[in-house]
Amino acid sequence: MEVVRSESGVRSEKIAAPVATVIARTKRFQVWFIRVCSSILLWTCLVQLLTVGELWHPSFMANTTVSIVKPPHHPPPLLPLRNYTSNGYLKVSCNGGLNQMRSAICDMVAVARLLNLTLIVPELDKTSFWADNRYFFCSWHAIIFFFFLQFCNINCTNSFCSTFEEIFDVKHFIDSLRDEVRIVRRLPKRFNRKYGYRVFEMPPVSWSQEKYYLQQILPLFSKRKVLHFNKTDARLANNGISIDLQKVRCRVNFQALKFTPEIESLGYKLVRILQERGPFVALHLRYEMDMLAFSGCTHGCTKEEAKELKRLRYAYPWWREKEIVSKERRSQGLCPLTPEETALILLALGFDKNTQIYIAAGEIYGSERRLAVLRAAYPRIVRKEMLLDPGELQQFQNHSSQMAALDFMVSIASDTFIPTYDGNMAKVVEGHRRYRGFKKTILLDRKRLVELLDLHQNGTLSWNEFAVAVRSAHEKRMGQPTRRRVIADKPKEEDYFYANPQECLCEGANCDDLLGPGNSSSIR
Repeated sequence: MEVVRSESGVRSEKIAAPVATVIARTKRFQVWFIRVCSSILLWTCLVQLLTVGELWHPSFMANTTVSIVKPPHHPPPLLPLRNYTSNGYLKVSCNGGLNQMRSAICDMVAVARLLNLTLIVPELDKTSFWADNRYFFCSWHAIIFFFFLQFCNINCTNSFCSTFEEIFDVKHFIDSLRDEVRIVRRLPKRFNRKYGYRVFEMPPVSWSQEKYYLQQILPLFSKRKVLHFNKTDARLANNGISIDLQKVRCRVNFQALKFTPEIESLGYKLVRILQERGPFVALHLRYEMDMLAFSGCTHGCTKEEAKELKRLRYAYPWWREKEIVSKERRSQGLCPLTPEETALILLALGFDKNTQIYIAAGEIYGSERRLAVLRAAYPRIVRKEMLLDPGELQQFQNHSSQMAALDFMVSIASDTFIPTYDGNMAKVVEGHRRYRGFKKTILLDRKRLVELLDLHQNGTLSWNEFAVAVRSAHEKRMGQPTRRRVIADKPKEEDYFYANPQECLCEGANCDDLLGPGNSSSIR
């Protein structure tokens, strides 16, 4: 009997061992699952708490904001209302960052004017990497949470994503365009989903002419009454558009899209502080994590940083290019200049050490470590966080579009504007500065500069030779009057309308005197 019990015990031990392993693995999985669920629950609670906070604090913060620098003035009388029979309602969702959305809004107003539509106040981006929540989603845990929201079809809350009304003065927008197009804040109730109405969604074709909208889009309104354009970036051509419609685009851009009083107040304060210290350069240093990951540019980064940027590029499914050779991209002039390269270029262009430089950008990748060379060359570098009290920026802190609006205002007002990459902000600011009297804007030829930088750094070019070559390359790139470069059938490669809205800068024969002959800039 003892022997039998012994053999039975051995068999029991053999069976119990794998069972114990399975139980242990199950417990580990349960712990992991509980942790994931807890994290999601905590993030959700945080979002809801911040949403409630937004409901209580904005009015208080608005009352404590520094008063606007401009003297008070009475609003102008309302323009006469344009009387027309509306063909339907146009709803638009703008995608991208602040300045891409700004251009899209101008285009959509022009389309509504062309087709005699009623425009709904545009919705701003709430889903892409460049949505207003970018200041918040800066860690991998937060990015995972962001994709959880997308997977569950949950939009950003108001705690992170700005609405049109939180960036632009919506009343001014509607009133200032009432003689061109009818704009309403929301769709009539009869077109709401809860009443069984389903709005037809579609993206218009990019870089389209008026003919496309008149022949292919307008007939849709006779059947559906409401159309929702779910993508609006670059949906209207740069050239070939009637003068009247081009002027509508300009009117929206330069007059109707006015920032909220809270943003304008703080923006004017920033400008005043800078101007009291003397002339200043606004440097749009686009050396930020999102741009480096998107473009695949890693020059000057460590191996670990390059891997981190690549991981981010792969983590975001809407970015199509994944495998990018940084060296090739840089040699083609398609990378933003590094802070170190920028310091050499500014010195070569003749800016002395006492130049006041305002960095119009978000968080620089690598932070102060990457700014060390630039700061050593130009000790008077400032950012908005250095010029304003933390409390003044608090209401804008998690809203990248609102922070970008402050940089936009400073860039427009600067004595010199220098972008290190020709993104949407660089182009729209360039256009505004042309509109304001062709203020000095140095448009860096990055392809040429990369060649010169490499020749200087390998000892082929002396400092004097390098400086002379840099200045020579930019003699005609200072924002002088010129015509847009037109490239037939290649709208992405030609000059952007909003960078040089020539139709709005002069009229008739004056244009030939100011900009040169009308066909001199066309490329066939």
